[in-house]
This record gives sequence, C-alpha cells and structure tokens, in this order.
Amino acid sequence: MSTAASLPDRVIALLNALRPAPQAVNARERLRVVLGALLGLLIAALLSRMTLPAGLPWLVAPIGASAVLVFGVPASPLAQPWAVVGGNTVSALAGIACMNWLPLPPLQTAAVAVALAIGAMFLLRCLHPPGGAAGLLMVLTATHDWHFAFAPVALNSLLLVTAGMAYNTLTGRRYPHAQQAPAPAQGATVAPPRFGDAELDAVLARYNQVLDVPRDDLAGLLHEAELLSYRNRLGGLRCADIMSSPVVTVEFGTPLAEAWALLQQHRIKALPVVDRVQRIVGIVTRADFMRAAEGQQREGLAGRLQTLLKASPTTHSSKPEVVGQIMTRQVRVASADRAIAELVPLFSDSGHHHLPIVGEQARLVGILTQSDLVKALSHGP
Repeated sequence: MSTAASLPDRVIALLNALRPAPQAVNARERLRVVLGALLGLLIAALLSRMTLPAGLPWLVAPIGASAVLVFGVPASPLAQPWAVVGGNTVSALAGIACMNWLPLPPLQTAAVAVALAIGAMFLLRCLHPPGGAAGLLMVLTATHDWHFAFAPVALNSLLLVTAGMAYNTLTGRRYPHAQQAPAPAQGATVAPPRFGDAELDAVLARYNQVLDVPRDDLAGLLHEAELLSYRNRLGGLRCADIMSSPVVTVEFGTPLAEAWALLQQHRIKALPVVDRVQRIVGIVTRADFMRAAEGQQREGLAGRLQTLLKASPTTHSSKPEVVGQIMTRQVRVASADRAIAELVPLFSDSGHHHLPIVGEQARLVGILTQSDLVKALSHGP
C-alpha cells in the first residue's frame, strides 16, 4: 500500500531529475558563443579547403561538437587545446586502427573503436567528448588511410583551436585556460587561501569523477560561495558595529615593562602602537616580546623575559628598551566601514588574531579580534 502511494511521488521526482538545469549565462554571453562558433568553424573550413588536396573532405563532423566546447565552455579541461587536437586525432587513429586490424562486423568495430578512443584519451590526458565521434566516424566511413587522422582531422582541430585562442582572448575569456591560477600582478592584493591544495585534492580524489571545470575555477567558485554565505549571515555589519573600543594603546617610546604590564592587566594579545595623533605606526604582540627575549643571556624563558623587561641603568643599552624597538612595523588595518564578511577569511585562514580599525584621517578608532568575530557569527544578522 505504501509502495503504491509513493509511486506518483517517484514519477514526479524522476521527471524533475530529467528537467534541464537553468543556464546562468546572459544573452550577451550566448551571443558571444554563437558568433565564436560561427567564425571559428568558418575559418577552419576555409583554411582547410585551401590547404587540403582535392578529393579529401575539408571538414569533419566532430569539429562542430568541438566548437561548442572551445567557444561555449573555454574554461573546461575538455576544451583545452591539447584536449581538442590530441583527443580528436588519437581517437581518429583508434578508429582507423580498428578498421585495419579488427576482423569484426561494423557494429562491434564501432563499439570497440569508441571504447579504445576513450581509453587512449584518458591515457594521454586529452579527454575530449567529440573525440568519441571522431573514432566512430572512421568506422562509419570505412576509413583505412592513416593520413586521414592528420588531414583533415588534426588540421581541422588545430585551426579551430587557433581561432578559439584569438576569439576568446578578444572577447574577455581566458583560453587556453591554465589549470592553475595565474600569478598575481606585482603589487596586487592577494586574498588568503580558503583551503589548502591538499584538502581540495583529497576531495577531488574522493569524488573520483571527471569534473568539467578547471581546478582553479572550482576553488574560486567555492571561495565566492563562502564569502556570499558570510555576507548572508552577517548581513550589513561593518567593523564599527562589532569592534572593541576604546583601544588600549602604547607609543613608540613606551618602556617594555609598561607595555607588558598592559598586556597582562587587560588579558590581551596585542597593543597597537600609535603616534600623538592616534595614527598606527606599528603593533606589539606577546610573540614580539618572546622573540626579543630569546637573545637575553638567562636560563629559561621566564628569566630571559625578566631581563628584557628590566630597564637598563645606563643611557646606552645592548638590548631593546622601548616598544618601538621590538614592534612589528608592517600592520594590516581595515576601515571602520569595511564589511565584516570580507574580513572573515583573514581571521580564519591567515592566522590573524587582531586587526586595528581606522577611521577618518587613518586614526585608530578600534580593534577587531577573533572574539568579536565569533560573537558576530554566532548571533548572525
């Protein structure tokens, strides 16, 4: 009874699964693809016709399918130049080999040719769906001549790829699409990585299927999705909404003992170092004190730290005496109106525990800590 009752639901679920997914591309992108395929095939056909001797086909059918990939999904690993040229050529060779060496009826020969083509493409890392059609075409046309794999198949593929490189580049699409992210431009701000290469590789290995999206694009999409999730959870929160203020600060000439006492008293990990108008000139952390103490001639960390904090009685000293001598000068800051969602990756991935917040004229107005961020994330918008 329960099985009969659930049958309509199963049918509806099956029909929903068969529905085509919505396309996330606008009309301009669709027009770009259509024009690219038109021009690419036209160029490949004309140049092949001018190059090939009379009697040879100047264009093979699988090139039409290759054009869909080259111009429609130029970022796909299946559409890269080696995949197109190598995949079509090696598949054609597989089909011709089956025609020459397999004493089988056409039906079985066709199946073996496509299977052999897929295996060869996997082996040579040039998986290209139209390649299966290239192998099948050799059987259906009873092609025995090995040269056919190179002219017109390889020639068509090479010309199409060349046209794709020019057209995609001119229309703002990276092609060839390197399977690793390009090096950032000099001086550009680099966002901290969302996860390590090892984690992404482990997930892809567990997925264990051909993924029709380049690895760097996948990482980028996951990054964008995570940022959007943060924005949705944090709403319109800005640094000024959750930062800690007022801030305990020190100046360049603050004695080390006084700065250390402030860290202990307020149970904090960092002290912004400011000038007389409250502009950031550095930051001093517990880690800075520990590093400075390593050079002191005492047994044990506590002893070395005690020596560091003790003021020298002379006017000249071989050890640091004030905050400015041990502080970190390169300080990352954020403006008070910066969206909190944009800063979550900085805390989660790059090891930041505190971030000075500046307002008008770059003056310090607060500090954002991991604790502040955790509270905001737990409460949501």
